[in-house]
Amino acid sequence: MARNYVCTSTTPIVQTKAGKLRGFVADGTYTFYGIKYADAKRFQQPTPVKPWEGVKDALGYGYVCPMLTQDKPGAGELKVPHRYWPMDENCQYLNVWTQSIDKNAKKPVMVWLHGGGFFAGSSIEQVAYEGDALSKFGDIVVVTLNHRLNILGYMDLSPFGEKYANSCNAGNADMVAALQWVHENIAAFGGDPENVTIFGQSGGGMKVYTLMQTPAADGLFQKGIVMSGVMDRKAEPKADGTYIVKALMEELKLKEVEELETVPYADLAEAYNKVSPAVAAEGHYIGGAGPAPNDYYLGDPFVIGFTDHAKTVPLMAGTVLGEFLGFGPGNPNRLTMTDEEAKAMVAAVYGEHADEAIELFKKAYPDKTLCELMIIDTVMRPATKKLLDLHAHSTESPTYSYQFTYTFPIDAGSGPWHCADIPFVFHNALRVPVCNLPGVSDRLEHQVSSAFVNFAKFGNPNDPSLPAWPACKPGEEPCMIFDENCEVRVNHDDELLKVAAQYGPQFSFAKTKIEH
Repeated sequence: MARNYVCTSTTPIVQTKAGKLRGFVADGTYTFYGIKYADAKRFQQPTPVKPWEGVKDALGYGYVCPMLTQDKPGAGELKVPHRYWPMDENCQYLNVWTQSIDKNAKKPVMVWLHGGGFFAGSSIEQVAYEGDALSKFGDIVVVTLNHRLNILGYMDLSPFGEKYANSCNAGNADMVAALQWVHENIAAFGGDPENVTIFGQSGGGMKVYTLMQTPAADGLFQKGIVMSGVMDRKAEPKADGTYIVKALMEELKLKEVEELETVPYADLAEAYNKVSPAVAAEGHYIGGAGPAPNDYYLGDPFVIGFTDHAKTVPLMAGTVLGEFLGFGPGNPNRLTMTDEEAKAMVAAVYGEHADEAIELFKKAYPDKTLCELMIIDTVMRPATKKLLDLHAHSTESPTYSYQFTYTFPIDAGSGPWHCADIPFVFHNALRVPVCNLPGVSDRLEHQVSSAFVNFAKFGNPNDPSLPAWPACKPGEEPCMIFDENCEVRVNHDDELLKVAAQYGPQFSFAKTKIEH
C-alpha cells in the first residue's frame, strides 16, 4: 500500500534558533534528517552552528563518525540488521521524528544514544533505530544523534595545550551540545524541552549514565533509560595522553602536536592502531574508549557514587537474558532433547555444580529450557543489578528494573542476544524479520514500547497491558520480565548469577570479537 507522503517547497518548515529547516511528512509523521546541531575542530569542544538565511533541507542523514576499523557485514546481520553510511569527522548531526510541529504541543521527547561502545556505531547504524514507528505509537518526539567517537571523541591531549583541555571527553561534549540544541529548538518540533528522556543500548546505555554524571548536562534531560549498558568498574583510568600522543607523533613523523589536527583521519587511525598496543602494554593510558573523569565528567557512579543531581533523575535499566553469548547459534535439538541429554549438556560445562545450577535456573526462569542456561549473561546483568541498587538507595527519584527474555523463532528457538530488544523498544519488529512470531511478537512489542513511552512521559513505566511493576528498593529488585507472558519477579536470579558467574560459560571482551 502506498504511503501518504508530503514534501513541498513550503511544507513542512520549522524555525530553529539558527534558521529554517525543511523536512517531509510520511503517513502523518513529520521527519527531519541530518540536522547539524554543532560544529567542532578536531580534539576541541563543540560550538553552536552559525545562523543561515533561507531554508535548509533536512531530507538526508548526516555524516557518521569515522571508525578505527572498517565494519564488516556478516551472518550476524540476520539478528542485528545494519546500515552503513558515509563517514566524516564533521559528524554532529541529529534526526527528528514527530507527530506535530505546533510549538505549543509539548510532547515528551526521547533522545536515542546509539551503541557501539564509545568507539563505533551511529544513529542510523541499526535498521531498528528508525524513529517513525515509536513516535507514532507513543505520540512523542524521537531524536537520534551522531557524535565524535574513538580517538576523535576520547583522546587526551590536555598536556599539550589549553585548547585540548577536555579533548578526552569531546564525544560526550558533543552529546551535551545535542541536548542543548534539543532544549533550545525542540518546541518547534512539537516537543517539550522540560520533558526529555535520554535512552541508549550497550555503549549508548553507558552514555546515559555518564551524562547523568556530567554537570553541563544537568537540566537538559529529566529521565534516563540504560539498556544492556552497565559494566562494573572499580576505578577509572586517569587521562594522561602524554605517552600515546608522543607515540603517534613519532609514528607519523610530526614535530608539533598541532599537526595532529590536520593529519588525514585514515592515517591517524592507522598510526593509532599500530602504536596503541605497545603503549597500553607499558601500562599507559591510550584513550579512545570513553570519557575520563575530570572537572567536566565527574566519574563512574560505581567509583564516586551518583552525583546529587543524578539521584534526582528517574532511572530504568535492564538487560537481555543472553547478551553476548546469545550471538552463538541456537541448539537445533532444543525442542527434542530428553532430560538426560539436557542435563549432560549442562554438566559438560558446570561439572559437579550442574544440579545446583539447573535447580536455580528453573526457579529463576521456569518457562525456559536448559539451553538458555548455557547462554545466561554474567557480565551486564550483575553490573546492572548493582547500578539499580545504587540508584535505589536514593529516595529522590524512582528506579525500575527489567529483563528481556523472549525466545526468538530461529534455530528451534534462540536468544535473546545483545541488541535483541531494540526493535521492540522502537516498535520496529516488522523491520527485523527474526523478531516476528504470530500471536506473540505484536503483543510483546506493544508492552515493551508502552513501558518505555510511559516512563518517558511520566517517570513510571506501568501500563494496563502489564502486571503491576513496583519501583526498586535497596536490596529488593522487582524485575519486569518481558517475554511471551510478562510478569514481575523479585530478586529472581541473585543466587543463579553467583553460580553461573563462577562455573558457567563466560564471555570475555578481551578474547572475543563479536561481528554483527
